Formats: sequence, C-alpha cells, structure tokens
Amino acid sequence: MPHEPQPQPADELDAEAVRTWSSLALAALGRAREDIDAINVYPVADADTGTNLYLTAESADRALDAAGAASLAQAVRAWAHGALIGARGNSGTILAQLLRGVADVLGDDPDGRSPGPLLAQALTRAAQEAYEAVAHPVEGTMLTVAAAAAKAAQAAEAAAGTAADVARAAYDGARTALAATPGQLAELGRAGVVDAGGCGLVAVLGALWQTLSGQEPAAEAVRGRAVPVPQPAQPCAAEEQAGPAYEVVYLLEAGEPAVARLRERLDGLGDSLVVVGGDGLWNVHVHVDDPGAAVEAGVAAGRPHRIRITHFGDERRRARGERVQRAVVAVVPGEGLAALCAEAGATTVLARPGRTPDADGLLDAVRRAHAREVVLLPGGPDERAAAAAAAERARADGVRVAVIPTRSAVQGLAALAVHDPEDSFDEDVVAMTAAAGATRYAELAVAERQSFTSAGICQAGDVLGLIDGDVAVIGRDLAGTAEAVLERMLGSGGELVTLVLGPEAPDALAGRLEAYVQHGHLAVDTVTYRGGRYCAPLLIGVE
Repeated sequence: MPHEPQPQPADELDAEAVRTWSSLALAALGRAREDIDAINVYPVADADTGTNLYLTAESADRALDAAGAASLAQAVRAWAHGALIGARGNSGTILAQLLRGVADVLGDDPDGRSPGPLLAQALTRAAQEAYEAVAHPVEGTMLTVAAAAAKAAQAAEAAAGTAADVARAAYDGARTALAATPGQLAELGRAGVVDAGGCGLVAVLGALWQTLSGQEPAAEAVRGRAVPVPQPAQPCAAEEQAGPAYEVVYLLEAGEPAVARLRERLDGLGDSLVVVGGDGLWNVHVHVDDPGAAVEAGVAAGRPHRIRITHFGDERRRARGERVQRAVVAVVPGEGLAALCAEAGATTVLARPGRTPDADGLLDAVRRAHAREVVLLPGGPDERAAAAAAAERARADGVRVAVIPTRSAVQGLAALAVHDPEDSFDEDVVAMTAAAGATRYAELAVAERQSFTSAGICQAGDVLGLIDGDVAVIGRDLAGTAEAVLERMLGSGGELVTLVLGPEAPDALAGRLEAYVQHGHLAVDTVTYRGGRYCAPLLIGVE
C-alpha cells in the first residue's frame, strides 16, 4: 500500500493537494478492493470492479508521481492521463473520464479563482463528461452517484462554502445516492447490494474530503458494503446467457470524427459501450459477442493498442468453482506482470528471487484454474522441471496439460497474446509455442562482483545485458546498455519490442528506449509494462 501523505489545509487546491488526493484515493480503493469485488453484479457479475478501479487509480497515481508537476494544471492533467492509459473495465474507464472532467476545469488556468466554486465546477464537469462517454447511461450506477455528488457540490458552493465544504457535500451526496442504488436498478435490488462502481467513487470522494479537511471518512463508507450483503451474488443460468460473451478494451490513437463513427459501429455490435479521452488518445470499452469485429472497428478508426479481451463465461464459472474448458497458468517474476497476465485471463504464480515455485505450488495453481485443459507457461528455465512435474501430477487428476518451453517472462507474454480458447487444444498449444519461440529475449542485471563472462570481465556494479541467456553487453548504466542490447537484437529484424521495467527503473527510461527504437527502426512498434517487485531491472522481448 502506498504511503499516505498528510492532508492539505482546508480550501487549498494546488499540485500537492492533487498528489495527496491521488494517494489517499489509491489507499482507500486498496482497502475496499475485495469488498467491492464481492458486490459486483452490474453490468456483469464478474467480481472485478474493485480490482479494476484500484488498477486504474494506481496507473493514475504512478503517472502523477512520474510527472513531478509543480502546478495544479500540470498535476491534474498528468493524473487524468495516467487514468486514461491504465483504465480497466467499465468502472475504471468511467473513473478515467471523471478525472478528465476534473482536469478540464482545474487544468484550465485556475489561478485567481476561488477554490470552492472551482471545485464544484470541476465535479460538475466530471459528471457531465462521464454521462456523455457512456453510450446508454443507466441510473442506479456510478454515473448516478457522480451526478448526485456534483449536485451537492453546487449547493455547497452556492452557500459560499470553502473547497473543504464543497468536498464534504459531494462526499455526503454520493453516499446518499449510493445507498439508494438498490432501489433504482433491479439487479442490485435482487442481490441486496449497492452499486460497486458507485461504492468506489464514494471512496475517491472521501479521499478528496480528507485531503482538504484533514478528517478521515467513516470506515463503512469505503468498505464496499453500505447495505447488508450475506454473500457475493451469483447470477442464474438465464442471466449468464443474457449479455455478450466478451469484454474488449483498447487504447486508440484517432481523431474525433473517426471516434464518432467508431461509437456508432460499436454500439451496433454490443453493449456497455464507453469511449473516454480526447486530444487524439482514447480508451475504448465494449461488451460484444464478436471481439474480432470490435478490434477491426478500432483498426478502421485509427491505431488500437494495449488490446485486452476477456471471456465473461469463464470468469463467472471460475467464481462459482466450476471447471472451464481451458485455462493458462503463468509463472511471472513481478507483481505488475502478474496483474497484466491476470487481466488476460491467466492464473498466475509469482516467482521471487531465490524462491523458485516448486511442483506443489504449480499444481495448486493448475487446480485453482478449474479447467479441463491447462497451458502452463513456466516463465524461465529454473521453473521447467517443476512445471513438468506439476503437469504429470495434474494429468493424473484427469486434467490435460501442456507445458510451453518458455525461457523468459517476455516469451510467456508473447504466447499469452496469441492464446485462443476457441481453437482446439493442440492448435492453441502449437500457436503459443511458436509465438514464444519466435520471441528473442534479453535481461539487464547489475553485477554483484567481478567475474568472467562471455562478453569479457565485469566489475561489481556493471550493468550486464544478457541476450537469450548469455552476457552479450557490459555497460556502465542501464539506458546505454539497453540501447546496445536493442541494437544487437534488432539487427536481425523484428516487428514488436516489449519492454518490462523493474521497480527501480525510472519512467524516463521507457521514453528514451521507445525513441531509440523509433529513430533507428521506424517499422517497429514498442509496448512498455511495469514488472513490479521482484522483476529484473529490465526485460526485453523482440518479436
């Protein structure tokens, strides 16, 4: 959990207040995450709203921290941009648009304007833009809670309230609206729960009030259960079949006219359509039965990337403990990679330095996947023997298991990217194996002592660039060594470079390496991820 800074003085809106709000909101969503997941019944009962909101807020907080913004305008724009590029699910996408609405007001030369009216205007704009982003708004949801918060903020501002007064009014208005959601939406009423997305928004607004007042919100307001919930709601078979089968999410680089046409096309393909963003960058979210058509629509509109496709049926059946037909189990060396693979539907096992997962741990993950067929991605050579042993034991349980011979996490990402549960098991395994084998991999590490390597003698503190497992480059700094490694790897061609940054790698490194690739290899795309704790300083994949 991130460190929570001290709240700001009342009626103070500046860059530090935004950073405090972001950190407190992330902490509040982290505390409420599991409870919000448990009451997630609308629009799809897939128990991930709390997780999606948390991951979106985490992306926003990370971008804000990296920006080092000195002004209020810079801070809110960086915060909103981070939410946009990291938005997860329906609720996270709406949260990103709410933050963009706030940024559209606070980022528009706010100097000299009274903080109370300015905040009320920002919350009002946020609610308006969120409604506009959703193709078919439904009352009793996160949107309703946002509108109620904005209305209460306007009333407080009209009474000459301070920014803290406006924030408290918005928070109280949101809590009241949240409590009323079961009476507005039939799905919530039947389950006896409040809206999960609205619950997350209450947590975010509570963090705003805490930032400006120094007072901590009531615990029950951010716990995710404003009404009694005996157990997570379970959809009946008829409800499970009622909606589209897939969730499709991607970032899109396109102009507004193209996005307007895209909205019309996607609206005809499915439901829960939310398109947020602007200024050439958009986050697209839709539920469809034909995910390929949704992606093709994005290609026709511009340049889609960070494409994520989730099959709802598998998620629902796993939540009930039922077996799905096929699953992927992936061993990953970092929490960020674990979250990335989990979003793609994989069951993950975290590998830590000096603690290689054993056969028992991998077998447990295979069993947790609740599938008749399992594709196991061991992550690296150290896990291969344990993966093979776990596979043999799982086969004895009647599970069909195939182990893909990956030697790096980036090969696992490449294999997961082509995984298609609609193909036959053999076809899927062959495609994933081919994708992994076609991905060259590299790892940058820091030498702990003087030693002999295949590239010469290194000293303690030198940066080692290992390509396909062998030391190929010895450098003095991470960026320069990474560039030398990329030049060698791309010398034999490539279409896509994947960069996975370790916990200590600066965000500026990704920008430098992306520019380096683009300058020397115009036809090569680059994607960047954060590996999280336990990840190497830098992993590189070239496909």
